Amino acid sequence: MARTKQTRANAAPGAGMIFALRAIGLVIFARWLFSMSNMDVLTALSAMASSPWACINLVFLFLLIFLPGARARVERPFHPLPQWLRQALRLFAFLGFLFAAWSVGAFAWTAGLRRAAHAVAATNGWLLAAPALYAAVLWICRPRALWRTNTGARRFAIGRYAISIDNVTRTAVVWMESRKLGQYDARELSVRWPGGVIDGGSRAAKETPGGDAKDAAGSGLGAVPVAAAPDIQAQRDAAFDTREAQTDANQDNHVGADTDAAARGVDGQHTAEPPATAPVASREPAIARATSMAPPRHTGPGGWLRRPKIELMWDSPAAAGHNRQTVFRVSLVSEGDRTAARALDASLRQAG
Repeated sequence: MARTKQTRANAAPGAGMIFALRAIGLVIFARWLFSMSNMDVLTALSAMASSPWACINLVFLFLLIFLPGARARVERPFHPLPQWLRQALRLFAFLGFLFAAWSVGAFAWTAGLRRAAHAVAATNGWLLAAPALYAAVLWICRPRALWRTNTGARRFAIGRYAISIDNVTRTAVVWMESRKLGQYDARELSVRWPGGVIDGGSRAAKETPGGDAKDAAGSGLGAVPVAAAPDIQAQRDAAFDTREAQTDANQDNHVGADTDAAARGVDGQHTAEPPATAPVASREPAIARATSMAPPRHTGPGGWLRRPKIELMWDSPAAAGHNRQTVFRVSLVSEGDRTAARALDASLRQAG
């Protein structure tokens, strides 16, 4: 008999994250029960009641296995957990990682590497697996945007901020992780590049006749410093004037040398002297001209210690006290963040 109700072949986005967190919690809980099985039940319960670290682990395992409030939703692919649960798991996982790494490190320091290697083999690698599991929970619950960048759907992800633009209603919704910052009029939002940096992609799309903003945003035009273009014609004129001045000076030297030779010939002192040769022309104008003709290099503020940043500004003339208010300020860490920032700027310019 054929089914009347269609079932989904693919799981909802975020279901894999829930499965991974529960699997890690079950592994830690099973290992804990195995280690407690060698002790008496009353002794184990009394030891757990008198140990604050055991109570923290119990709360952490409860949250990690049951995940209260977690639900996989299509509109939140990277945040199936509530914000409070994500923050609590991140805190407990960080404390557990510190405790596990400190315990293993102190034991290896006091007992020596050989005894530490024997202990790792006796526990089937659990001394190394426990810190790795806590670190995995930290990585899964790391700060992320609500979705990935999708320029066609007008969804942008920059750092941990997510922006969606509706072209029909001309509204923009800004999210910080899974928390909604607000809903704004897209015509009142603008991207500002602090530090003297301009948006090359969107400005190129705006100035190019018939150009597409998406193509310009996806091109290799990055954020470059504001600098005036070198006046090549003026440098060429200056180099030409310098060469003419040097030519006049060489001619004067030739005339002076001929006059001295004629005077010596009249006096009867015919000394064989080599003819005066013109000095070699300076190559500095040519080098300067070649340097000015070379394409400018990218000397933006990006780097390991200083990364380019953008600001999303809200300028609402109708809302008193909200003129030029900063919605968020974020650093552009990866190339995807820079591409999303240029695409967001181009989309806001089109909406305005």
